[in-house]
Amino acid sequence: MNFSSKLIEQAVNAFAMLPGIGRKTALRLVLHLIKQDKNTTESFADAIVKMRQQIKHCKDCHHLSDAEICSICADTRRDKTLIMVVETIRDVMAIEETNQYRGLYHVLGGVISPIEGVSPYDLNLTTLLKRVSPTVKADGSEAPSAVKELIMAISPTIEGDTTIYYISKQLMNKKIKVSTLSRGISFGGELEYADEMTLGRSIVGRVPYKNNP
Repeated sequence: MNFSSKLIEQAVNAFAMLPGIGRKTALRLVLHLIKQDKNTTESFADAIVKMRQQIKHCKDCHHLSDAEICSICADTRRDKTLIMVVETIRDVMAIEETNQYRGLYHVLGGVISPIEGVSPYDLNLTTLLKRVSPTVKADGSEAPSAVKELIMAISPTIEGDTTIYYISKQLMNKKIKVSTLSRGISFGGELEYADEMTLGRSIVGRVPYKNNP
């Protein structure tokens, strides 16, 4: 692909770095932006720069946030006794679309996969265990965690089941109920690609997790 401008070539190369964007599509996007007025293009670029510079991960659940605590964790109307454990941020978005869940979330950042070199220490497990552990009061006594149930909304794959099993083992001495989504989600499927009705029914019909090897 020949370019008459190095600036256009650089812009095309930048867009082509995005997933699912080939060089032809990247060129169409660049030419579209060139046709827009200067203010529109600058606003587009400014939004990307601000997003990258200012976006944070919630210190509680690891979801994307504009502040230290995301809007879901800060929402007093959410059920603090429930935490839904998911692999990725996209899973949170998919589940929120169902309008079937009003608890909190915890984003692991992946699943345990020895083949790909992902161990439990590479995931956001330390903060999850902290969230379900008793808190120490000023007088030294312990207050039980508000969390009563962990819902394992992890894609039903071998790696996903391994991750659920590992987490459940860590919770054996804690009075926390562990449940999984009902198998409306087919084994081997990706959670984010499930349709809203199937995903919603799986949340409502969740079942207790049996910690068997």
